[in-house]
Amino acid sequence: MSEQLDRRNFLKMGGAVLAAGTAGLTGSAIAAGKAKSAAVATGMKAALPPAKGPRLVIVGGGTSGLTIAKYAKKEYPKFDVVLVEKRDMYSSCFSSNLWYSGVIDLEFLADHSFLDAARNNGYLYFNATVTGLDRTSRTLATSEGDIQYDFLVIAPGISYDYARIGVKDPGAQAALRQTFPGGFISPTEHVTIRRKVQEFEGGVFVQTVPSGNYRCLPGPYERACMIASVFKKNRIKGKVLVLDANADITIKAAGFHAAFNELYKGIIEYKPSSEVTGIDLEKRTLKTEFDTIKFDDAAIYSNIRASTLIEHLGLMDPKSAQKEARISQLHYNLIGDERVYVTGDSRPHPYSKSANTSNTEGKYVAKVLAARAQGKDIAWYSPRTICYSMVSADPLEAISVDAGYVLNKEGTAIGGFSPDTKLFENRDGAKGKATLEWARGMYRDMFEA
Repeated sequence: MSEQLDRRNFLKMGGAVLAAGTAGLTGSAIAAGKAKSAAVATGMKAALPPAKGPRLVIVGGGTSGLTIAKYAKKEYPKFDVVLVEKRDMYSSCFSSNLWYSGVIDLEFLADHSFLDAARNNGYLYFNATVTGLDRTSRTLATSEGDIQYDFLVIAPGISYDYARIGVKDPGAQAALRQTFPGGFISPTEHVTIRRKVQEFEGGVFVQTVPSGNYRCLPGPYERACMIASVFKKNRIKGKVLVLDANADITIKAAGFHAAFNELYKGIIEYKPSSEVTGIDLEKRTLKTEFDTIKFDDAAIYSNIRASTLIEHLGLMDPKSAQKEARISQLHYNLIGDERVYVTGDSRPHPYSKSANTSNTEGKYVAKVLAARAQGKDIAWYSPRTICYSMVSADPLEAISVDAGYVLNKEGTAIGGFSPDTKLFENRDGAKGKATLEWARGMYRDMFEA
């Protein structure tokens, strides 16, 4: 990767986050390294068998949580691992864009069981919602009772930060979330967006792209391609208007621009430096710094923040622009508490917030946990961001990136992309097939033994 590309894309994907990489916890007591109760424990014990070893509790059954649950048990079989997940059905966010265009079916995304993953890999799946945390007594409070832990991993993903796009009223936020969902958090959003695409009769369909280090950097551009492929196939008289808050496409720019111009000329209109500053839901208009734009339907991907659970549990850094937790960039534990860790998209690292990053990062954190359970430590090594983006549904064609990361000169924080980072921006069928095989491999790695 060239120096220019390295610097530009690294700053786009998280320079602001890097500046806050040593973010602090809320409250002076936590800043001093003392434990804090975010909520009172229920007093009712969760219906779990007694721990047979050090109990590792993992909150969140996304890519990060599922990976850590499996690999921590492999790294240190004495761990008694409990995965706490509020959903009772799994469906992945990664690959969801392909469903809109018919490249995959819903079964591809959702035919995976938390129960099977737990049984195959020797841990317990506990279907409950986290309500509080007392780090003094090492108690996690849930809707199904309290759980005592020896080590705790919080991997709850992201939340939308609608205030950052000018929607501050809670009622307006709820209406926006329900009417024009972003499609990067919950499975029900994907169902709604697919219906919108399949039933679209013409006009302007807006896809927004946020600034900052958002989940799946190429995701909105891939989605624009998949929606445009449906319009092209069905001869819909409409266009996909991509309103990008960034000055240019944030990753794989040459590959996406080529797809926009060569495959979807007249169907995709790309407008950079178009950050949304307000929305009128009734009139279906968006405001940017320069324009007021009328649209017929949309997927509004706002700026993101760490999951609100991070804030609720008292782990949020008030200095973090994306409200992420204060953790060691090398070992992921809260500063001052080596029993509690935050991973996945709620951590402050300037890594891509993507599935492959979370998967490889999760394997590293599993090693950290296994070592620390035995009074040891391990050296940092980089996660990997292998990301395919489908740009054509028929025939299947994709582009990709393979990225690593390096530490700064002091060895204390993430310094940028590694020299071996490579972009593969010439679309072809081989990468199209590889996109599907990559996803199948991710599912196997998380759910099978």
